[in-house]
Amino acid sequence: MAKRRVQRRARKILGEEPVALVWCEIHRPIPAPPKDVHRAAGKGRLKSRHHWLLYAGAVVFFFVVVPMILIDLLGRKLDQPLWSGRSRSHQTGQPQTTSPDTQHSGRGRSPESDREQDPANGVFDGDWNLTAGQLLLRWYGHSPNPKRLVMLARDRICVAASPRRRLSPTKADDFQAVTEFTLDQARIEGEAGQPRGYATFRICFTDGSWLEVGRLGEPEDADHFLRTVSS
Repeated sequence: MAKRRVQRRARKILGEEPVALVWCEIHRPIPAPPKDVHRAAGKGRLKSRHHWLLYAGAVVFFFVVVPMILIDLLGRKLDQPLWSGRSRSHQTGQPQTTSPDTQHSGRGRSPESDREQDPANGVFDGDWNLTAGQLLLRWYGHSPNPKRLVMLARDRICVAASPRRRLSPTKADDFQAVTEFTLDQARIEGEAGQPRGYATFRICFTDGSWLEVGRLGEPEDADHFLRTVSS
């Protein structure tokens, strides 16, 4: 559950007790917008900035761990007796063939492949010129951290962000409002009882656009938020 300082900060921003709040983020990569649209929006970042420890870990992995793995594999290969390869070459048997069913089994389209064919990647409605697309273009302009706090008040929806690169959703108390929508401009659509870790909801706008977010933080906050918007 959000700590007292988070609740206190939310009350200060909204000017009232929040009806519900939850930390969330864009749970899939943001698709690449057209260059002219991206340029008109200020060419903002479309990816979060990772902490320097992540880059240090990547360097260690590629220059230390990978060479050790390759050396180990090479050593095992050299230890294998030569006759094992020869004996396999003299074994008789019918050449393996692939059945027609196997050949065509990969032609079926799964939901994942359908999602890959979707240029919007299921993140938003796909129109960069509408409200959701414009909000998406500026998502990382307010903070390098992907997390956003969505707060529901009695008459509006407020999206807030923390300037920190790393934050604790239960303790962050320096977040600021980045955009607000009245209830006649936007609404939240979500279902209660979604599987933990896979729950999502949509911010839908009156111009027909929508933005889907997931990775909801703090189970109690997420459950209360989804129950509130689904009732």
